[in-house]
Amino acid sequence: MSAHCCNHDPEPGHRPLAPGYRRVLWIALAVNALMFAVEIGAGVRSGSVSLLADAIDFFGDAANYGLTLAVLGLGVVWRARAALLKAASMLVFGVAVLIQALWSATQGTVPEPVAMGVVGSLALAANVGVAVLLYSFRSGDANMLGVWLCTRNDAIGNIAVMLAALGVFGTGTAWPDLAVAGVMAALAISAGWSVLHQARRELAWDASHP
Repeated sequence: MSAHCCNHDPEPGHRPLAPGYRRVLWIALAVNALMFAVEIGAGVRSGSVSLLADAIDFFGDAANYGLTLAVLGLGVVWRARAALLKAASMLVFGVAVLIQALWSATQGTVPEPVAMGVVGSLALAANVGVAVLLYSFRSGDANMLGVWLCTRNDAIGNIAVMLAALGVFGTGTAWPDLAVAGVMAALAISAGWSVLHQARRELAWDASHP
């Protein structure tokens, strides 16, 4: 993540709430909750680890949007603490997906590529729409950075799921699906560290400016 995205403003606690941000968060929450329901069903039916991982990610994002809405009007300390919780959820999600992928590799089950491709395309359309709405808010505080990173990672993950579907179709094996699940886990862990770093920086700034 670039320095611009991490926003090295010397006074992070003084950033005003961007107009329209609350409305965009409500839209994002609704989209992510709906896509969680769609993908969890499709993931179970198709046997795809990458779809299940994406479904869990949609659920986590919906919860994070709700948390962001809850602390949106509060001070920098509460927003940064909420960002710490988001960072922890990203890191836990990444580790959980890696464990699930390793377990699935021992089972030898081949997922259904057509379902993966169709649902992956629908999820990509949903995430691109949300990413477009959130793009102008990506350089705010740790909460806003966390929301943007989650949405960006989701869109990348959806493209990867579609590529995995092609790989499963072409090879007749589960390895493309498992590889994509591993990439999604790595993205979650990387994003979690980025948000954790900025949230700690904002807490440190607030402690030094009583």
